[in-house]
Amino acid sequence: MTKRDYYEILGVSKNAAGDEIKKAYRKLAMQYHPDRNPGNKEAEENFKEAAEAYEVLSDPEKRRRFDQFGHAGMKGTDFREYTDINDIFNSFRDIFSGSGFGGGIFDDFFGGGTSTRSRRRGSTGQPGSDLRVNLKLTFEEIATGVAKKIKIKRSQKCNDCNGTGSDSGSSLETCNVCKGTGEVRQVSRSVFGQFVNITTCNHCGGEGKVVKTPCMNCKGDGRTSQESTITVNIPAGVSNGNYLTLRGEGNIGKRNGPAGDIIVVIEENPHEVFQRNGDDIIYELFISIPEAILGGEIEVPTLNGRAKIKIDAGISPGKILRMKNKGFPNLNGYKTGDQLIYVNIFIPDKLTQKEKELVKTMMDSPNFSPKVRSKKSKSIFEHIKDVWN
Repeated sequence: MTKRDYYEILGVSKNAAGDEIKKAYRKLAMQYHPDRNPGNKEAEENFKEAAEAYEVLSDPEKRRRFDQFGHAGMKGTDFREYTDINDIFNSFRDIFSGSGFGGGIFDDFFGGGTSTRSRRRGSTGQPGSDLRVNLKLTFEEIATGVAKKIKIKRSQKCNDCNGTGSDSGSSLETCNVCKGTGEVRQVSRSVFGQFVNITTCNHCGGEGKVVKTPCMNCKGDGRTSQESTITVNIPAGVSNGNYLTLRGEGNIGKRNGPAGDIIVVIEENPHEVFQRNGDDIIYELFISIPEAILGGEIEVPTLNGRAKIKIDAGISPGKILRMKNKGFPNLNGYKTGDQLIYVNIFIPDKLTQKEKELVKTMMDSPNFSPKVRSKKSKSIFEHIKDVWN
């Protein structure tokens, strides 16, 4: 099952401050608390999901790794998934106590009513949207890291009105729906007390002001579509599905609102001779029958050139040879993978008459007679699994 984005879970933007993240988590914890939803498994899972999101986004280092690499960035950290409700209470007891929120969460559950604090939106502009870019990389680029230039078409500030959306000399006027607050409030009552539901004003988009005379170039939006070239620095060791977040490089917001992000999703181009398994790479080496019998040195490709390996005399097909530190660097910086050489023997299907006679001569020799005949040969991945075990 695909895990949801932590910002989406908490309902906050990617540039949300710590206090905003804390408030958003507390709100969800109150909404999905088991005491308010007895026997509701879905509410319990939402409660745990919110706790997991808060653990990551409230920690600056974990948040940085998540912003850059997504859920894959949590590997190798002290991050854990919460499966027990009591663990959540013990880990985030400061959230469930007063902590400047006007009463603890347990007081809210068992008495005293509940109140929701409103937050006025910014006075100008609407946040811009994110852009997604799929970036294909070769194995060699992944092994070393690479700086890539990509062309994108995104919304940028209108040059005619400087992003205001207004015609020259025209001003903005106060929204007559929300009276300039940018918010519309609805009051409701329940057994838990009075709730104030605050939503963004649809008329002004939360700005509190509307354009009186729109700019002719951007039609009052404050933005026009333009093509840009940006550079993306890809660290070594990324894998298929990892993504990087370029903050503030997405579509600019309406009427000088903050820009969204660009999400760069990594795609691996299949390699001509290598396969990838984690940080290791796999290479299938075919050798001739004489090479398998006599042994020797053979040159093989690697991610950074060619190298020689030793073949022992009498090597059997299916043998795995390991070249240390010839794989991918670990994204977390712990180690470098290896190159695994899966040895196979090339059997010719066309022979001259003289070659056939030589083979028949070898067949008569006792040293060429198999002592044990295998019923079934293992696949390449079965052999490699044996190596890891």
